[in-house]
Amino acid sequence: MQKFIKILAFMVPASFLSQSCGDFLDVVPDDSPTLEIAFENRNSAQTFLATLYSYLPTYPNVTNPALFGGDELWVNPIVQQTAFGGFPALEIAQGQQTEGNVRLSYSRNRNANGSSPDGTPNLYIALRDCNEFLERIDIPFDLSERERKQWIAEAKVLKAYYHFWLMRMYGPIIVIRENLPVHVDVDIARRQREPVDDVVDYIVGLIDESINDLPLEIVGGDQIGRINQPIAAAIKAKILMTAASPLFNGNADYSGFLNSQNRAFINSTFDPAKWDSAAVACKRAIDLAEAAGHKLYTFPSNFIGPNTLSEVTQRELSIRGSITEREDNDEVIWSATGRVNVTQSRAMAKMNDPLALITQFAHTSLQSYYSPPMRIAEMFYSENGVPIEEDKYYDYNNRFNLRESDASTGLHIQSGYTTVELHFHREPRFYASIGFDGGKWFGHDRFDEANTWTCEMKGGQAGGYTGNPDDNTWSVTGYLPKKLVHYESAHPEGGARFNQEGYPWPIIRLADLYLLYAEALNEVAGPSSEVYKWINIVRERAGIPDVEDAWRSYSTSPERISDKAELRKIIHRERMIELVFEGHRFWDLRRWKRAEEKMNGKLIKGWTITSGSDAGFYNVRTVAQQSFQARDYLWPVPLENILENPNLIQNPGW
Repeated sequence: MQKFIKILAFMVPASFLSQSCGDFLDVVPDDSPTLEIAFENRNSAQTFLATLYSYLPTYPNVTNPALFGGDELWVNPIVQQTAFGGFPALEIAQGQQTEGNVRLSYSRNRNANGSSPDGTPNLYIALRDCNEFLERIDIPFDLSERERKQWIAEAKVLKAYYHFWLMRMYGPIIVIRENLPVHVDVDIARRQREPVDDVVDYIVGLIDESINDLPLEIVGGDQIGRINQPIAAAIKAKILMTAASPLFNGNADYSGFLNSQNRAFINSTFDPAKWDSAAVACKRAIDLAEAAGHKLYTFPSNFIGPNTLSEVTQRELSIRGSITEREDNDEVIWSATGRVNVTQSRAMAKMNDPLALITQFAHTSLQSYYSPPMRIAEMFYSENGVPIEEDKYYDYNNRFNLRESDASTGLHIQSGYTTVELHFHREPRFYASIGFDGGKWFGHDRFDEANTWTCEMKGGQAGGYTGNPDDNTWSVTGYLPKKLVHYESAHPEGGARFNQEGYPWPIIRLADLYLLYAEALNEVAGPSSEVYKWINIVRERAGIPDVEDAWRSYSTSPERISDKAELRKIIHRERMIELVFEGHRFWDLRRWKRAEEKMNGKLIKGWTITSGSDAGFYNVRTVAQQSFQARDYLWPVPLENILENPNLIQNPGW
């Protein structure tokens, strides 16, 4: 018996969705063409290809769980209650996820008016459209064979990436190898989830069969963001690193999580060969990226300003520019481009930048409320390149004592300003990434190092809490994510408008791959000069000693770099520092099975922002409490989908 099957997430999506973005994606029309029209010629087929890209998440956005669903960024309670119709990612961080109300599912259907119920695209519809494209791309008569092969390869890599995104969230998923007819037997349409190892094999196979048909480089500003060989190889490396990590490799916690054939959805027997495969994939991705001209970003030495920049400021701008540089950033391998993403990065700058507040313009001109918790400020190394809690020359126990800065700290902390010991003698990435009370902030129409902005974050100060119940433009912790703001974003003195400099959000950059490779090598064979090499490339740009020298000379536990398990923790921390605020920590803590350790029952802390005095402000207070249980490593399958498809087995704990 044939029945019409309603299109549902985790089943068989069968609709065509068009979204308007920018650059290459601007070719997407506002209406939904029929499939016949969509492939009648090259131009219409390119329109359909652009639609496949349009499903990519808007990374610098509250709908990205990796930005606000963990413990890197928090917001004040007014924003949480009123902005964006709620803050679903923050609700994930507070343990409010339920199978009846799945936050940021990336698998829910559009409402009747075409809007998304949670602001995220349905990636099963994206997969449906990928298949439609692959089934019909032979039709256009005026498409060259070379271009046809490239477009097929792009569609397959996007198909692999969308499966990967869902796999990271849900673990075992339904694999959409091909589309089913709209009218199909109910039993056929009710597909089952597949084991993670099978999902990985399938999506890696898609990349392997596609990569040679992709160009090494994509030339042309309107083509930025399209898949090339380095991007495909980097995605493969990410997939295999996830598959090799403890969450999906030998995870005994899921030993009873079985499909209808009693096969484990997630293997409980550790397979070391997965780390070998991951290491090979990481090296291949690095080789292709470097062959295409990718290298770590450094701020140009020929900067034109009132004075020649010091090495200190150049290094800080190199660290910031690895994220925010718009045009000459060879470090970014894959970026989220288009009008939507650039607009979102401008919004990110607006919500992170305190400069209008510092200059005492209207608070409403900016929304400076994205707030790193205290644990993130403490995470960065000392100037000696080791954790502050194990630096034998750093007075960790007195880090909250008040101290007045002097001329020697003038490039990082305003001379004569009272702050805390925690803010002194830190590594360059701390000063490039964190905005703090008394901290200097280069750029934004002030390009003379002797006359930069100073963050004033205490209650009643220009960048601090105002006490106005209608004002939500304040940091709930007293810190700001400086790293995410382009140094040329500006609020000109005397002006009323903040000029945000947008930038393509980096999805994958070279430093990420270097640290992934170091991690994989350590898992394969333990500490070695080769492992240190890839960590040290990143540390050199950061301006801190090599990992061997740092631990041997400054750490209270120098033996850590010679122990595989301890070096693993060092590499983990290096990633969390280098990639802070970019959305990697969220997924890394999950694949490492360290999210419970870091977040379950842990407190989000900050300064006492309501106080205007030094002694009052610099008291640590609790902002919120997090909740992360074992079940939270995987999203719950939405209850509505299970009711429609009884073949779906719920994730453990839900």
